Amino acid sequence: AVRATNDGIWDWDLTTRSMHFSERWKTLLGYEDFTWDEPDAWFKLVHPDDVERLRREIDQHLAGDSANFENEHRIRHADGDWRWVLTRGLTTCDANGTPIRITGSLSDITERRNAQQQLIHDALHDSLTGLPNRALFMDRLAHCLNHVERDPSYGCAVLFIDIDRFKLVNDSLSHTAGDRLLVEMARRVRRVLRPRDTLARLGGDEFTILLDGIAGSVEAKDIATRVGQAIAEPASFEGHELSVVASIGIAHNTEGIADAEDLVRNADIAMYHAKGHGGGRWETFDTSMHQRVLDRMSVETQLRQAIDQGSLRTFFQPIVDLRSGALHGLEALARWPAGDRELPPCDFIPVAEETGLISPLGTLILRSACQTLSEWRERQLVKPDVTVSVNVSICQITDGGLVDHVRAALKDAKLPARNLTLEITESTLIENPMLVSAELRELMYLGVTVHLDDFGTGYSSLTVLNDFPGDTLKIDRTFVDSMIGRPDSHTIVTSIVGLAHNLGLRVIAEGIENADQLHALTALGCEYGQGYHFARPLPAGEIETLLAGGNLTGAEDTRLPASISS
Repeated sequence: AVRATNDGIWDWDLTTRSMHFSERWKTLLGYEDFTWDEPDAWFKLVHPDDVERLRREIDQHLAGDSANFENEHRIRHADGDWRWVLTRGLTTCDANGTPIRITGSLSDITERRNAQQQLIHDALHDSLTGLPNRALFMDRLAHCLNHVERDPSYGCAVLFIDIDRFKLVNDSLSHTAGDRLLVEMARRVRRVLRPRDTLARLGGDEFTILLDGIAGSVEAKDIATRVGQAIAEPASFEGHELSVVASIGIAHNTEGIADAEDLVRNADIAMYHAKGHGGGRWETFDTSMHQRVLDRMSVETQLRQAIDQGSLRTFFQPIVDLRSGALHGLEALARWPAGDRELPPCDFIPVAEETGLISPLGTLILRSACQTLSEWRERQLVKPDVTVSVNVSICQITDGGLVDHVRAALKDAKLPARNLTLEITESTLIENPMLVSAELRELMYLGVTVHLDDFGTGYSSLTVLNDFPGDTLKIDRTFVDSMIGRPDSHTIVTSIVGLAHNLGLRVIAEGIENADQLHALTALGCEYGQGYHFARPLPAGEIETLLAGGNLTGAEDTRLPASISS
């Protein structure tokens, strides 16, 4: 039976203190040529960290505290390596119940143990960078906070890192290049950290750092600065030199926070605060940041309800022919009466864009605008060629349903496609030029016109004109606002108008607020304009009053009165 088993067999005579090891036991450990007959020969081979536990569990079994003996430990092989083995044993007693011998087996479990360790490592580490993952990071952070609880003078902090515009690397080069960049960033950051700090990758381009035992906020800021500088160093990949920066949020335990999730959340909030200020910098968390997040969540919840309940309103602002003063069109704008006040678009449009609510909101305004203009046409309050403009976001285009929504809105309102204009921004066209251009051309095939909104504010204004299929661009109000009294702004507006005309495009100037701006733009040949000089955005009912009164009939001899803006 001993020869048949794959295990090594040992037999320990407790009365004589002698021990027998089978040939298989010796073969498993590479000691075929050695002759041993005492327990110490065995114990001397056991790893120093395991031998005391092995002895203790044998003694407990001999004392009758366990039905059998079983222990996993490391033992030195003849080649010098440590092998994991499983040793089992059972005691034989005499008639008086006194142990007289213990016999057992030894199995080599190195492969199983290594596989278990690999599984544990994989469960706690990121497969790409080899860094600790979220689970291991949160465990270490919890231990650190326990230390803080015992010793309030002990300091720790969390840094939350997000590489700015990392998606561009994946989209422009490849995901493989993006992965290589992440590995390089991890290597650089580890290089500037202290030995006791923990760098982890949470996923994507998000990393966290646990600063364990720091002196104070100054030290955390110094480390954040070093991390930011390390990430910003140029890197070469596949013949391309990349320079990326990161937004970093810092959160300290000084706020009395004992929960690891809360500390990471605060660092995350601070990181987004840094990103909102342009990125490539660090920000330290304060409680006001959290309150702003809560307020933003409240806005999101209420906005979702407002869209579902249809309580958003559509306002209209006239677009005027500057040469004749005739009504050329109206821009439809979303307005939200929240409680006893009207929430300005700058408070809810960014939230809608971030949360994906911009698509249903945009569809709501689109349908409302088409329906309203159709009714005005039917009642002959406007001339047949007056258009209504609706803003379109990148989300509405990438969702893939914009063409169907436009087609349905026009059909339900019985509005000709030529009376609908869609406005897109430069950033929308830049973000995915091929997809956006294809979508816009399909819309124009329906008969819809397209305008380029906020021209001049993007970082690639001239480039987008090559891919823009529309016929009109709108000068952003920031240029119009400063063109009187500032020669440089006047020069920019002159250049935009000239460039547009050379490309066969018409121009609409936004934000006209006084007669001086109106006269200057008219002299430059700008075709159309809108702004408070003509009328502020008004609800449909007030626009109807103006139309019914003949102020916005679009007649050739009717100039919109500046008094409307009052």
